[in-house]
Amino acid sequence: MNGREFVRRAHRYARENGLECYFEPNRGKGSHGKITLGGRATTVQHGEIPLGTLLKMIRDLHIRRGEF
Repeated sequence: MNGREFVRRAHRYARENGLECYFEPNRGKGSHGKITLGGRATTVQHGEIPLGTLLKMIRDLHIRRGEF
């Protein structure tokens, strides 16, 4: 999964669960941005996201793996 797909899925998850979600592409160094979902935040990198990093980002946002 790449960063753009992660942001898209996070927005869809937020809509389905009635949460606020926004992405700030300028709130990170280089090709990184910040996504906030329901009061929780994590950093999103542009391009392909390694599996371990993806799982950590999902944990940061308190989302169950099966729901995302």
